[in-house]
Amino acid sequence: MQRTTASGNEVLILVAHGTRSARGVDMLAALADAVSAQVGLTRVAFVDVLGPSPAEVLRDIAGHAVLVPAFLASGYHVHTDVRREVEASGHRSVTVTPALGPDPALARVMLRRLYEAGWQSGDAIVLAAAGSSDSRALRDVERSALMLAEMAGSRVDIGYIATGAPKVVDVVAASRVRGAPRVFIASYLLAHGLFHERLSAAGADGVTQPLGVDAGVVDLVVSRYATAREPAVQNTSRYDRRYDGDVCRPGRSGS
Repeated sequence: MQRTTASGNEVLILVAHGTRSARGVDMLAALADAVSAQVGLTRVAFVDVLGPSPAEVLRDIAGHAVLVPAFLASGYHVHTDVRREVEASGHRSVTVTPALGPDPALARVMLRRLYEAGWQSGDAIVLAAAGSSDSRALRDVERSALMLAEMAGSRVDIGYIATGAPKVVDVVAASRVRGAPRVFIASYLLAHGLFHERLSAAGADGVTQPLGVDAGVVDLVVSRYATAREPAVQNTSRYDRRYDGDVCRPGRSGS
C-alpha cells in the first residue's frame, strides 16, 4: 500500500476494547507501531478494562484526530462508547471512521490463518466471534462469515464465545455430528486474551491465531485513515458520525 503521511498536527487513534492479557496489549501496541510506520503518529486507547480511554488521549491532542475503532463488528462499543468518549473529551476536531469489520481484508487474513493452522478443503470451519447483544454487531459477524465462506469455498458456521448463541463448543459438536472429518475454528478476534484462550477447549482439531499484526490488518487501518483524512483536512471542525447506523445487511452463512 502507498504510504499515507499525516500532517504534523494530526494523530491517528486506534481504539480497542481492552484486555488484561499482556500478550494482547503488546499485540495492539505492535499493530499501532506498524501503522505508525505508514501514517505517522498513532496512539492506542481502550474503551474497557484498561486505559487510557479515548477521551484521555483526545485531551492530550491539540490538532486534528482520526479515530479508528479497532472492532470487528459495530455494536455497543462502536455506536455508544466511542461517541460518548469523543463528546466527553471536548475535542472539536475529530473524525471517527467505520470499524475495521466486516471487510474482505479480514476474511483474507482469516483464510490465511486457517491454512497456517492446517485446514484443508473439506474440513469444517467455525468462525468464533466474541458476540454481542446488539443485533447490528451480529449482522456484521454474519457478513464476515459470508465473506470467509466465499473465499474458502466452504460452509462457515458461526459460534459465539461470550454473548450470544450458539456457543462455539456447540457449533463444533454439531459439525462433527454432520460428519465433518475435521473441524477448525477461525478466531475472529483481533488480539490474544481470555476469549481466544477459551477456544482451545472447544473441541476443534485446530484453532487459528487472532488476526493480529498481519499486513492485511495494518493496510486496512491505514485505508480507514486515508479515506477519512481528506474531508477532515478540508473541514477540521467536523465530527464525522459515519459509523452510526447499519452498514450492511447480510444473509446467512453456510447452507
